[in-house]
Amino acid sequence: MSERTTWQRIARRIRVPLGFVFAAVFLWLARPTWHSMLWSLLLVGPGVWLRGYAAGYVRKNAELTTTGPYAHTRNPLYLGSMMIAFGFAAAAWSWIILVALAVLFTVIYLPTIRSEEEYLRGHFPGFDAYAAKVPRLLPRLTPAPTDAAAGRFSSTLYRHHREYNCGMGAIAIYAALAIRLICFTR
Repeated sequence: MSERTTWQRIARRIRVPLGFVFAAVFLWLARPTWHSMLWSLLLVGPGVWLRGYAAGYVRKNAELTTTGPYAHTRNPLYLGSMMIAFGFAAAAWSWIILVALAVLFTVIYLPTIRSEEEYLRGHFPGFDAYAAKVPRLLPRLTPAPTDAAAGRFSSTLYRHHREYNCGMGAIAIYAALAIRLICFTR
């Protein structure tokens, strides 16, 4: 097994636990202001929306999803996560957090995305044609043409993927930042 494949497996396994560790460090280093929290909504709000919208389309491991947000970017869930994370870095008003996030996304999420693409390539014959039309992360402005039947947003899929937890988590982080701001401002 190649070194890259080994790291991809490790990155996939540690990304969620590492997120909880990062959250604790985030709250410790955060120096939010009311203005930074307000401005951060420009990234956090659309990021939460994008994750929810994407979750209503994807049928993980059952089909290659190419409609909805997947017609603009192959990884709308990760793009939404990055928007949320960098939005909260802005809310925290900390360059250390911003740099740490950039490093974490590069070291953890890029190998994870590549690993998932290898899986999709091996399980869905149309993946290479799809990947040629749709960028990996930064979205196209117009949806890519697709041969698939037009998919529609499914609230059942949204609930199945429990994406509502993302919105509740964002509210909890804002509450923690507000408490930090109110109680621990010098």
